[in-house]
Amino acid sequence: MAKKLIITEKPSVAMEFAKVLNTNGIRKNGYIESDEWIITWCVGHLVTMSYPEKYDENLKFWRLDTLPFIPNDWKYEVIPAVENQFNIVKQLLQREDVEVIYNAGDSGREGEYIQRLVFMMAKPNPAAQMKRVWIDSQTEDEIKRGIKEAKNLNEYDSLSDAAYLRAKEDYLIGINFSRLLSIIFGRRIAKKIDEEKVSISVGRVMTCVLGMVVSREREIVNFVKVPYYKVIGEFGEEESSFKAEWKVTEESKFFNSTKLYNESGFKKIEDAQNFILSLKDKKAIVNEVKKTKQKENAPLLFNLAEIQNECTKRFKIKPDETLEIMQGLYEKKLVTYPRTDARVLSTAVSKVISKNLNGLAKGYKDQEVQGYIRKMVDEKYSTDITKSKYVDDSKITDHYAIIPTGQGFENYDKLPDLDKNIYKVIVKRFIQIFYPPAEYSKVSATILIEKEQFSVSGKVCIKQGYLEIAKPQKEDLKKEQNEKNSEQQENNLDILTKLKKNSEVKVINFETKNAETSPPSRYNSGSIILAMENAGKLIEDEELREQIKGAGIGTSATRGGIIEKLERIKYIKINNKTQIITPTNKGEAIYDVVNSSMPDMLNPKLTASWEKGLDMVAKKEIKSDEFMVKLESYIKAKINKLVIKR
Repeated sequence: MAKKLIITEKPSVAMEFAKVLNTNGIRKNGYIESDEWIITWCVGHLVTMSYPEKYDENLKFWRLDTLPFIPNDWKYEVIPAVENQFNIVKQLLQREDVEVIYNAGDSGREGEYIQRLVFMMAKPNPAAQMKRVWIDSQTEDEIKRGIKEAKNLNEYDSLSDAAYLRAKEDYLIGINFSRLLSIIFGRRIAKKIDEEKVSISVGRVMTCVLGMVVSREREIVNFVKVPYYKVIGEFGEEESSFKAEWKVTEESKFFNSTKLYNESGFKKIEDAQNFILSLKDKKAIVNEVKKTKQKENAPLLFNLAEIQNECTKRFKIKPDETLEIMQGLYEKKLVTYPRTDARVLSTAVSKVISKNLNGLAKGYKDQEVQGYIRKMVDEKYSTDITKSKYVDDSKITDHYAIIPTGQGFENYDKLPDLDKNIYKVIVKRFIQIFYPPAEYSKVSATILIEKEQFSVSGKVCIKQGYLEIAKPQKEDLKKEQNEKNSEQQENNLDILTKLKKNSEVKVINFETKNAETSPPSRYNSGSIILAMENAGKLIEDEELREQIKGAGIGTSATRGGIIEKLERIKYIKINNKTQIITPTNKGEAIYDVVNSSMPDMLNPKLTASWEKGLDMVAKKEIKSDEFMVKLESYIKAKINKLVIKR
């Protein structure tokens, strides 16, 4: 009887497939077999690229005359530690009774690469039809859909091409430039950091990220604080006064004055004090009063970079730990595919989103979340989000945003507390998108004293909307503080609302306020992931971050691993309590060498452009050969230049 073979990336995933297909198969050594199905698995990578010495024994020694090393025919080998499982998969792939082979590896570029390497080395039965299962979660419905709608494997050839090229690019840049810089500069660095011997490790993404960390550290170390002085006016009556800040305008006598540090600050306190004296006994007139209502929608959903950053802030854990937990939640059917760059849903998913909500309502026993869901029902909040900013097919490549599936609760109780907490963060972000926007009442006013302008604004939240979920006021201390701030804002708002244009207000007094410039903050292990996603820019504003997002540095699947590697090879240090990143002496020494010899390796734009090239291959916009020619030319030119310079 003809068989169908499924190959997953891990044994745990294979068990889920077996359960969904209800195979009642017999568990054998490295696979499960029934009358119709054979289900087997990789254990991550089974095959890897061979080191240079496998091409030629002499390449074991690092010498300039063997560079650049660029193979014509690439060699690959089975990883010894997993050779047994590879042989099992190989035998199954070659079985003559197998008529369909399903690649059910992780649905992404790296997952494609793992399986394609196995196919390349194992040489499957040529008569078998090759198909690709592409799924967004491990739920029963999604696995069934993935198998039913599996496309021919060759439809993913361009993704496979990009995966092979990414590996070749990292291999060639890593081997050639690590050897080159170690030969030329290794002794110099060893002497500088007082070590006997140093080999320099260079990588397409890794070196760029090191550059970001060192550059930021030097900005901070070399930063000189500049003091400046603001002028604040207090207006109104003693019991109902408000404070407004002076800012220079084109009508001001200080417009373009060298006495100013910025639009609201004097360089010297004496000048600020003299300015105050010049305002004495002069009338203050209300120039303008603006009353507005503002609405603020819930933020977009999580992609991997955003949840990694959030977990670093909340739980002080590293990005690779977050990814590991997310992968576990995915494999336990609790969340959708984690290695995604998208922060929105597809139209198709948005139409059936009530399934996810209903699943949470029935299965998730968290009382706080159940309260939010009950309110949705009681207030009749719409679940139709198809026309909202949370649904955009054009912003989805491989997968949509991370959301709870509404399933998998049979696995929930056994989760560690941290995993449960991260799951709850994802659930709360998801439910927020169905809540109404937060609403604010805002009043801004300007006061003129002759031609000098003082500005003030007040803003108060009048409807919490989604903020009820995003910012629950749990701790009493925090609640008291928030209530105090809120009361102050309301009083300010009340006072400003009563101001009338062109009316005179009483001047109570003026004061100077000391201010100073502040250095940039250090990256932490979460914020650097966001900076990598945005090609080296750490953009704090979430909406702006989404608008400018382009080709980043690395991919969602690899960024956490890059940070982990930089720490492991002692180029950076990560504080376990704060997750703040600083460079080591060794990291700074290597940065200096790279900066003096091949500075473009430190440029996020160059690294991002290589990533963009891989994306273009995956989208069939350029051919693999074109990418490879450019890569080889770049490597040869760099090596020639450095060897000649030496």
